[in-house]
Amino acid sequence: MIANIFIGTAIFGYATWALVKFINKSKKGKCAACDLQKSCSSQGQCGVPPK
Repeated sequence: MIANIFIGTAIFGYATWALVKFINKSKKGKCAACDLQKSCSSQGQCGVPPK
């Protein structure tokens, strides 16, 4: 019983953390939230492949 509560809490806790992280990234905008922001060569033209 205690193991089930612990596993359920861990699952819901991770789901909540992932949702909050996703919402915070989406508020920053497309380029600001990109994982490749520091090494991106598109120069602010996110979604457009570099030539």
